[in-house]
Amino acid sequence: MKNIFLMLLFCIVYQKGIAQQYIPTIKNNSQLHYVCKLHGQTRSLQLTAETAADKLAFKLETRGVKSKIVMLPEAVQNGTELSFNQGEYAPVLNLKPTETFFMISRSAYKNLIKNSSFVYNNTTYVLDEKNAESVQIDGKTIDALHVKAQIDETEMWIVKNPDFPLICKITNNPLGINPTLVKVVD
Repeated sequence: MKNIFLMLLFCIVYQKGIAQQYIPTIKNNSQLHYVCKLHGQTRSLQLTAETAADKLAFKLETRGVKSKIVMLPEAVQNGTELSFNQGEYAPVLNLKPTETFFMISRSAYKNLIKNSSFVYNNTTYVLDEKNAESVQIDGKTIDALHVKAQIDETEMWIVKNPDFPLICKITNNPLGINPTLVKVVD
């Protein structure tokens, strides 16, 4: 009887352990590895976070291109546009006060949680809880919100993290830029 009880307890603990979802976080020097489908080509991309009290920057490295993309504090808090810059234009690129990079703003995330939708780049994205495939890293499912654009077929998966709502996957982007997060190194 004792063995059966222990086996049952083990199964319950094991099931709870594998059922939990992973929430990637951004800290200083966190490395985010993406695979991007760019206009039919596949490219790996690494972002290294630089966090500071007044801004967030990502050091971008991909195929010989090295750049630093800087988001202003007002963009991280209230941005309404997603920058798809690929780092080719300058060694340091300061985004506009309305632009974020590989994440949505905190206020957009709050709107998504509260109203099941948000507006970015003049496009309304609506939460889709029914038909969402999951995004996985190293066998762990990322705890993400799946949204669909109302004017085209763009889909995004956004990490459930109100401080840094990272975009972990985009598909069917009309710009032809579709990244997927594949690894996080803290």
